[in-house]
Amino acid sequence: MRIAVIGSGYVGLVSGACFADFGHEVTCVDKDPGKIARLLAGDMPIFEPGLDEMVARNVREARLRFTTDLAEGMAGAEAVFIAVGTPSRRGDGHADLSYVHAAAEEIASLIDGFTVVVTKSTVPVGTGDAIESIIRALRPEAEFAVASNPEFLREGAAIEDFKRPDRVIVGTEDERARQVMRELYRPLFLNETPVLFTDRRTSELTKYAANAFLAMKITFINEMADLCEKVGADVQQVARGVGMDKRIGSKFLNAGPGYGGSCFPKDTLALARTAAHVGAQLRLVETTVAVNDARKAAMADRVAAALGGSVEGKTVALLGLAFKPNTDDMRDAPALDLAPALQAMGAKVVAHDPESMIQAEPLLPGVEMRAGPYEALEGADAAVILTEWDRFRALDLGRVRRTLAQPVIVDLRNIYRPEDMAAEGFTYVSIGRGIAPLEGREPLSAQESVDEEA
Repeated sequence: MRIAVIGSGYVGLVSGACFADFGHEVTCVDKDPGKIARLLAGDMPIFEPGLDEMVARNVREARLRFTTDLAEGMAGAEAVFIAVGTPSRRGDGHADLSYVHAAAEEIASLIDGFTVVVTKSTVPVGTGDAIESIIRALRPEAEFAVASNPEFLREGAAIEDFKRPDRVIVGTEDERARQVMRELYRPLFLNETPVLFTDRRTSELTKYAANAFLAMKITFINEMADLCEKVGADVQQVARGVGMDKRIGSKFLNAGPGYGGSCFPKDTLALARTAAHVGAQLRLVETTVAVNDARKAAMADRVAAALGGSVEGKTVALLGLAFKPNTDDMRDAPALDLAPALQAMGAKVVAHDPESMIQAEPLLPGVEMRAGPYEALEGADAAVILTEWDRFRALDLGRVRRTLAQPVIVDLRNIYRPEDMAAEGFTYVSIGRGIAPLEGREPLSAQESVDEEA
């Protein structure tokens, strides 16, 4: 099948490349000529493991193209996916749909024959209705159907999630559109992937509901971590015990500095705003947003406490800046709250991240970027583990202690054992582990820690 994908950001590029890998002919369209030029040169604008090889292979085999010309992209396309950004709107927190509406207007002028217009972007309930109205007003005679097909991709594992998803959700009341979407996802039938066909509004809401539930789960375990510290319990053991219940599950029960990324912060806020607008208050979601914001802001106090109550005149090294490992995404990363808070308290902040420093530098003025973890630790009064990259899990602790000016480590991801750090002579602060080490306790594994973010 021939399809067009409008938007070559995270969702659009990954989706387009994976559809092409399924064997479809895909054209990714973006208004940014610089981004298209980079893609044509084989230079990925985002970091996602395996994406560069997949893109190169499908470009080489003529299944994947890039252009700034939507007319070229839509020529002969049976489906056109809208995968543009829907950031939080300034002032009120609602999703900004201006890019979605603009895409719908452009699509309207180019429809030639029956076309399925698919929203891949995360959009509030009723957006599909608005898209349909926009196109119908501009092209009353056009043959088209609007469908919702939300993405459920974890950054850092997006290709696996697209090709082996837990489910595919399609919202449309049009039988022709259903047939097109079935054909698009036919390669997944071999894996017996559940494909849920529903109405458009239900599909739109399901995406928001899923992200809100996962955000609440993270926030819940973070609050349990605070309680553990007060009563002398271990949040990792609590999480394991709770997660063994099959009704709950173990994923997204990793205590930390608060969730970030491209989805949870904006989607929880947008869902709460949508509910308030229609008179259906979502108290759990509203509280989740407030608690998470407060938690990220409070992490600087935790660092100060580890240094005796003040960071004035001291150097703090941040290990990790991206909101999670295996991505360079800085959107709503905890570092964006922590670093400025430390600077306001009088600290000098230095940092290292394996992938996100170029993106982070303009967002964190005054933070000195260092080439490697040990360079970041050189002469620092404290190290803060903020992103659980694998390379931070196996640091030479002897070298770390010799490199730091003071042997203080604040581990906001619980990737080390307290007993090991004590044996190495560190003042070690972690999250929600308020009791003496238990024999045989294991630190959080790499796989357990990277499940955050849909």
